[in-house]
Amino acid sequence: MAFNRLGLLRPALSQALATRLRPVLGAGSCIPHALQNGYLEKPKGYPSAQARFYATKKSKAKAKGQASKVNMNTALGEDIISLEEVKGDMANVLEILKDEFSRSLNIRTSPGALDHITVTTKDGKFPLNQLGQISMKSSQLIVVNMTGFPEATAAVTSALRESSMKLNPEVEGSIIRVPIPMVTREHRENLAKLAKQFSNKSKDSLRRVRSGALSQLKKAKEGVSEDTIRIIEKQIQQMMDTYAADVDKQLALKTKELLG
Repeated sequence: MAFNRLGLLRPALSQALATRLRPVLGAGSCIPHALQNGYLEKPKGYPSAQARFYATKKSKAKAKGQASKVNMNTALGEDIISLEEVKGDMANVLEILKDEFSRSLNIRTSPGALDHITVTTKDGKFPLNQLGQISMKSSQLIVVNMTGFPEATAAVTSALRESSMKLNPEVEGSIIRVPIPMVTREHRENLAKLAKQFSNKSKDSLRRVRSGALSQLKKAKEGVSEDTIRIIEKQIQQMMDTYAADVDKQLALKTKELLG
């Protein structure tokens, strides 16, 4: 019986509630429609809660990287360490890489294509061009004259066979004939792998330059403010990051050239 009475009172309660809410929501409100089923719905056009946007991990990392950068000032702490020399050493690493790419990683055969090969002898490791005289007889044949160091002929032959260029040298006394394979897709891919090896070695060289500079800086910490040391350390790191990015750019360009 109580439920029947509540059902009879529902329309009256809905109308009373609509009358009280109308001044708040304004004319044309859809309250009567919202209350026709006995409960309140959000009216159409009613402003929704504003969405809150959160920073992504990527944007946070970007902001952090930008905030951590310092303005380059090579004159800072010049009595402690020469940042110009550090920069010059890193620039030299990049130039050596460019030279290696130019001389050793060409689709067209040249005498310099064998310069990068390292030969292990009983006296140590030497570049091939320091042990033999390299010359081109044709676009498909390179000759290595070992007259100057005939005792290293076997070591040179072994180094040529084990190189990434897939060479099959032929020995005639102190003369090594090196047939150059046709430029196949496999050969291009091997050159691209070699380019990657060169770039990795360049990055290792950059890290050694950075480590040497930081070691020098560490020895001079006494009598120098911590803020100055920290700024110089950041500058050295930024130099390395910049040149490492240049190494990656050179690798990307060379890989595109080799693979087409």
